[in-house]
Amino acid sequence: MNTDYESIKYKDLTEKVINIFYRVYNKLGYGFLEKIYESAMMIELKKEDIPAVSQSPIKVSYENNVIGEYFTDILVDDKVIVEIKAAKGLVIENEAQLLNYLKASNIEVGLLFNFGPKPEIKRKVFDNFRK
Repeated sequence: MNTDYESIKYKDLTEKVINIFYRVYNKLGYGFLEKIYESAMMIELKKEDIPAVSQSPIKVSYENNVIGEYFTDILVDDKVIVEIKAAKGLVIENEAQLLNYLKASNIEVGLLFNFGPKPEIKRKVFDNFRK
């Protein structure tokens, strides 16, 4: 398996989204609710002409039965789920939540952003062939 940086799935798109995260973080800092950061991210994504939808529904299935629905904070270009936190720090449950979102959808790449006392980013990939 090729693991060099150039082979990263949606590298250019995720770099742009990560840059937007830092732009929003640098302007707003720490202390707002997640919805404020989500709204600011949507403004910045629109300015960059990057297609994005906030609160996009994703159905969760179990043995071919829909058992629930959740809403992504932001779905970017139908390729990347962005999960936003505004906590003191990321915990393993935050990463598990994002991985479950990827498993439950046909989206393969997720970004976990924490607008905490210091900015934190986690990138997760769950290939569709493994689902």
